Amino acid sequence: MQAQTTSNILMIRPVNFAFNEQTAESNAFQDTKAKSLTNNITQEEALQEFDAMVSQLRAAGVNVMVYDDTLEPHTPDSIFPNNWISFHHSGKVCLYPMQAENRRLERRSDIIDDLRTRFHVEVVLDFTHFEKENKFLEGTGSMVLDRMHRTSYACLSPRTNAKVLDAWAKEMNYKLVKFTSVDGQNKDIYHTNVIMCIGDDFAVICLESIPDLDERLMVKDSLTKSGKNVIEISLEQMNQFAGNMLLVKSLKGNNLLVMSTSAYHSLNRSQILELEEYAVIQHFNLSMIETCGGGSARCMIAEVHLPKK
Repeated sequence: MQAQTTSNILMIRPVNFAFNEQTAESNAFQDTKAKSLTNNITQEEALQEFDAMVSQLRAAGVNVMVYDDTLEPHTPDSIFPNNWISFHHSGKVCLYPMQAENRRLERRSDIIDDLRTRFHVEVVLDFTHFEKENKFLEGTGSMVLDRMHRTSYACLSPRTNAKVLDAWAKEMNYKLVKFTSVDGQNKDIYHTNVIMCIGDDFAVICLESIPDLDERLMVKDSLTKSGKNVIEISLEQMNQFAGNMLLVKSLKGNNLLVMSTSAYHSLNRSQILELEEYAVIQHFNLSMIETCGGGSARCMIAEVHLPKK
């Protein structure tokens, strides 16, 4: 059975973080008020938040591999690398089709080449050709993976296409659990990783966001049968990015649950105590990144599960 977590993570340090008009239509978490902020302000604050998060994770014993973004081409969302790439125990690397054209520019072969010097990369599976069909699958934003049981959970949306999911699952030998998830305004949730997080022995999920009761039961049953203690969060908590958590390991093998301070403060005492049975909570102020970028702590991390050389 494969490990669910890793101590090796990849993060992209922003150089020109900004509100992305191309993603705003399908991402209700982006605050349109952020459009009025100058790029200098958004970049400066996002960089401070990013650097503080990296420092705290490294102090907790996580191997954080940081790559600087490039000024050209302009990629305002490069801080969220988990959407364009994923790394797997088998040595497989997956490249994903992205909805926003300016997000496709985030894909960088130089990063893969650098990782090859330290990790075994057996094959790069490229799904980006689906962009020509306007079909998208945005990595471990679109999918929340139970790596231990080879199950991918995915809420279908303009950024998560069923045909691409099927192609990915066939290549990766994963079982799919597909469903629909909506917010309080009945709008499709753009990425599955804002409604749920899967750890070794637990899962955090906003079941309330799944309107079809049969689908809701199917998702919960799948999580329960795979041995996860299901911890439910509300729509209101989801809106504070409480679903956008990630379990990682320190180099000493300690479980750390990564989330934003906004997510942490939305949780009630019993939820916090329950989560603390599984991991030490690490939370970070990501207010600019969340309001301007519409993503949070989990979105900022691409886990590197590749075997080491």
